[in-house]
Amino acid sequence: MLVCCRQYSWLFFLSRGVVGAGAASYSTIAPTVLGDLFVKDQRTCVLAVFYIFIPVGSGLGYVLGSVVAELTGNWRWALRIMPCLDALALVLLILLVPDIPRGAAEKQEEVAVEAPRSSWCEDVRYLGRNWSFVFSTLGVTAIAFVTGALGFWAPKFLFEARVVHGLQLPCFQDQCGSQDSLIFGALTVATGIIGVILGAEASRRYKKVNPRAEPLICASSLFATAPCLYLALILASRTLLASYVFLALGELLLSCNWAVVADVLLSVVVPRCRGTAEALQITVAHILGDAGSPYLTGLISSVLQTGRPNSYLQRFLSLQHSFLCCAFAIVLGGGCFLLTALHLERDQAQARQSGKGTLESKDATSRNTEHQGLLSSTSTPAEEP
Repeated sequence: MLVCCRQYSWLFFLSRGVVGAGAASYSTIAPTVLGDLFVKDQRTCVLAVFYIFIPVGSGLGYVLGSVVAELTGNWRWALRIMPCLDALALVLLILLVPDIPRGAAEKQEEVAVEAPRSSWCEDVRYLGRNWSFVFSTLGVTAIAFVTGALGFWAPKFLFEARVVHGLQLPCFQDQCGSQDSLIFGALTVATGIIGVILGAEASRRYKKVNPRAEPLICASSLFATAPCLYLALILASRTLLASYVFLALGELLLSCNWAVVADVLLSVVVPRCRGTAEALQITVAHILGDAGSPYLTGLISSVLQTGRPNSYLQRFLSLQHSFLCCAFAIVLGGGCFLLTALHLERDQAQARQSGKGTLESKDATSRNTEHQGLLSSTSTPAEEP
């Protein structure tokens, strides 16, 4: 059995890579499609509904994976059932989602369809000069860093906390039967739904008072997340209930950002560059964020554990201390969103002016063509005699 698994391990990694490529493509294109269909408050509400399902899907992955593995006695069945849901989503996407021009909802169909196309390098240079995009991307990277570390290590941390409190027997196997993944998944689903709704509604209301509302809401939520996460880690060795409460609050505050960040990107980037902007933001957030944060957290834990007794308590304390880097990352992310707020209005105005300028240029060209046509038609009768 072991030889068979090793023989086909390349197929497992290939299939996981294909799934990752599909998920990355979808998460890049989908927000830009919604940006083309809706504007202003409608866009905020629709993005909120869309981004609700990031934490919901992540949490359901823990829940369904845990349940399926327990029912079948084999974790592989969790990976075999999920593609059925992907197939259903594909059918609904083909049947229900229209294909419209870039910026259609903003009455920029002419700009999106008939304006000269820019190259990918030109789009990247434009985005590199867009400071609202740059700083918001760094903020999103900090969020991804923390969510990646939590998603990978939080169930293990909660399990070891229960062992320290004497509520769970120690486990020295690779797979340990516990409900911590199920509990963490349920927390992620619940806090994700509530957090995205609260963030979108706060953004919708506060924008009427302050045009820089969106990055300020993101910064505030991240600055509030840092002490919640810190208390959740520190109190885990004393009282599990308080640790769960502050962990739930931290996830709730993190989830407030998903729809708001997407709205910021769509408002500061011209329609023709939105797809590239989404792709770059997601790529940077994954490479510098959730791709490396689980490894870095585990590495710090291993370094801290070196020279200490090999006990559950020391393993728990090492992981607890390594998690503190997430609190620092969240504070840095909040600072990035404050910098975004400083540049937001200018970049929004430039994005709007760019679209208007292109449209006015096209209209002027059209009027000149019509004028020349009229002149040629009036001069023709005079030339005939």
